[in-house]
Amino acid sequence: MSTDAATPAPSRAGAREWIGLAVLALPTILLALDFTVLHLALPHLAVELDPSSTQQLWILDIYGFMIAGFLITMGTLGDRIGRRRLLMIGAVCFGAASLAAAYATSAEMLIVTRALLGIAGATLMPSTLALITNMFHDPKQRGVAVAVWLSCFSAGGAIGPMVGGVLLEWFWWGSVFLMGVPVMALLLVTAPFLLPEYKDPQPGRLDLFSVALSLAAILPIIWAVKEAAKDGWGALHLGALVAGLLMGWVFVRRQRWLSSPLMDMGLFRYRAFSIGLGSLLLGTLTLGAFVLLFAQYLQMVLELSPAQAGLWMVPYAVANIVGAMVAPALAARMPTSRAIALGLVIAAVGYAMFSQVGPDSGLMLGVAGSVLITFGLSPLMVLVIDLVISSAPKEKSGSASSMSETCSEMGMALGVATLGAVGTAVYRGLIDGSLPAGLPGPVRDAAQDSLAGATSVVDQLQGGAAADMLNAAKSAFLTGLTSVGLLSVGVMILLAIVTAVFLGDGGNPDEDGGTDAPATGDGEAGDAQAQAPASAGGRGEGAPADG
Repeated sequence: MSTDAATPAPSRAGAREWIGLAVLALPTILLALDFTVLHLALPHLAVELDPSSTQQLWILDIYGFMIAGFLITMGTLGDRIGRRRLLMIGAVCFGAASLAAAYATSAEMLIVTRALLGIAGATLMPSTLALITNMFHDPKQRGVAVAVWLSCFSAGGAIGPMVGGVLLEWFWWGSVFLMGVPVMALLLVTAPFLLPEYKDPQPGRLDLFSVALSLAAILPIIWAVKEAAKDGWGALHLGALVAGLLMGWVFVRRQRWLSSPLMDMGLFRYRAFSIGLGSLLLGTLTLGAFVLLFAQYLQMVLELSPAQAGLWMVPYAVANIVGAMVAPALAARMPTSRAIALGLVIAAVGYAMFSQVGPDSGLMLGVAGSVLITFGLSPLMVLVIDLVISSAPKEKSGSASSMSETCSEMGMALGVATLGAVGTAVYRGLIDGSLPAGLPGPVRDAAQDSLAGATSVVDQLQGGAAADMLNAAKSAFLTGLTSVGLLSVGVMILLAIVTAVFLGDGGNPDEDGGTDAPATGDGEAGDAQAQAPASAGGRGEGAPADG
């Protein structure tokens, strides 16, 4: 092509950048690890701090709530004040909050320090991902770097309970937080030498009212869907959801007329950006429901211990990491849209296998299905994240990365609340007519609520009644699981078609209704398109700035 001679090839990263990526990987692992590291520590800290049941839930959930709520604000703030600077500020705050959490003397203090950890974590997540775009200009190298970043995040979440368990064997519950101190100290020492600084040369004023609106939109929605997944939808949950959606509408309206918006709505004019975020949201939505149902299947249908269930969940975590590392190489050999669609078809096969599990199907059917699901979803996550952040102008990549991470957070929460609710509805629709006659009222009520309720009261029955009730509950649960699995198959096929069709030509509408250069295409030919939105499969570096 004629543009090959006119457009210089993007510079390739050297040893400094790859060492810098290793430095960024450490806080990424730690951030994900803190989501799950308390799962085994909670009984230990409950003995010392004596939290109420509500306080225990807040201790577990407040960290994720604060990260989700502040991601957009911190991503934009990094674009304005400098991504490395925000990363270092966040490292100081994260280390200090980790130290305070480790030596918390009350449940209230631990909740507050966990909230501060979440806010600090929100400064680190978009900063690490946005810095990758500054360090790796070559599209293929950047794809590998994003895959490493996602692999570290996946690994951190997977090993959290295991790390917590090992530390609790030798130390007190607060030790699970102290890991953050040396990691953040290393980041502070090495960041000035290994990580570049970049910020928007014309950032404009930070609109604090938009910050408040973003929190008022995201936090109620996240809270509503998480709590409704545990307790069912009530008036309070619905009210919070409606309030959050209303605040979100006000937030979007305000961003449209601000000269320096907190979220640049013009980014959604890029097809790669908007289709990519939508696909990421739906893909993680199915994954959120799968993780919940798979854990319940292992423990309550197959009756494995928590440790055994955790062991059999390791293969799908490993498959996620392997899939993330394979995705860039796959995208280098075919169009990005085709690589994503192929992965989604593989995930659809996995969901189809998962939908057929039962008490007599054998453990390996579910485990094999889980491996295909996470392996197949990995190209979607890796390539879409890279496509999203590289389709935005460089000065907006912090904001773009925070949007992709917010979509992932929202998708996981919504998956439990929507597809999880489908499984619950199927269960409750079937269980009443399947329970044996003559059950005590409290036992029947618990069994009608969920499989977990049925297993919690089965020891109150004797003989055949206990077995009949448990078998009926398992059968109803598995029917609900089948429904969710088949719905997920449909979502995967739909996403595969959407990505293949709408990311295939890559045209991004500009303000005049035209299209800019293709955002996707052949992995080799796309390298020359320096002014086209980039993606992991070898696309160009820049993207037209929003007008």
